[in-house]
Amino acid sequence: MRLREIMAVLIPHLHAVVRELRLTPEEWLQAIQFLTRTGQICSDRRQEFILLSDTLGISMLVDAINNRKIDDVTPSTVLGPFYVNGAPALSMGENIALHGRGEPLFVSGTLSDETGRPLEGAVLDVWQTSEDGFYDTQDDTQPDMNLRGVFRTGADGRFWFRSIVPASYPIPSDGPVGDMLKALNRHPMRPAHIHFILRAIGYDTLTTHIFIDGDTYLDSDAVFGVKDALIKPLMAATSEQQAEHALPQGCKALHVDFRLQPEALAHVAGAPASEQKAGAHA
Repeated sequence: MRLREIMAVLIPHLHAVVRELRLTPEEWLQAIQFLTRTGQICSDRRQEFILLSDTLGISMLVDAINNRKIDDVTPSTVLGPFYVNGAPALSMGENIALHGRGEPLFVSGTLSDETGRPLEGAVLDVWQTSEDGFYDTQDDTQPDMNLRGVFRTGADGRFWFRSIVPASYPIPSDGPVGDMLKALNRHPMRPAHIHFILRAIGYDTLTTHIFIDGDTYLDSDAVFGVKDALIKPLMAATSEQQAEHALPQGCKALHVDFRLQPEALAHVAGAPASEQKAGAHA
């Protein structure tokens, strides 16, 4: 029974921590009160326990252990607390920014297998922050499902859509997790990124981010989610892109080629380096 196995390891470790630190009753009560407040602030729009897991590096460690990848495929990273089921299905080229604000961005790329063979009918579930660093679930000035969308690739495996340049942003810091970060003299900032969940029949589902090169917080992400292979530069949209997709002058462009791991190859992947050094960018 898995629960019995987990508890047989967890409880002795917790007891060892108490013995090593010689916790006082007052200190243990503070820990209980902290966890109580963490639960009390959770809602259908906010998940403080995921934030706690993320900021302790536990989410990235769980991800590393459970997402062993072969070489030449795109690495995973944390889901984060702001994913929402049921984002609208959109046609290629549509704009996920519904509120009309922010610096225009054209996102394009390909989905392929580990050899570079295009994946037809692959699904991209995309979400990101607004220009001022808030998800729609945090900001009443944004329409529901703003900066979210689901796309499906054609036979060539290509994808493209319009958005805005995402911003660096603080994770919610007005609750117990924020209090913990302040007490530890840690900042709550995440570098600018776009979230992706990528699905294709016969391939491992990939949950990942693409981070914007040059961001101030790439080396100190509050949730330890940055991996070098996921950092991509923003470029100026080419004249060909502007003409083909009716992009505005000065539009930025982000190109990403994703490679998915076949389910049949998951068992041959070794322990990734990220499992050895989770939080290397923090």
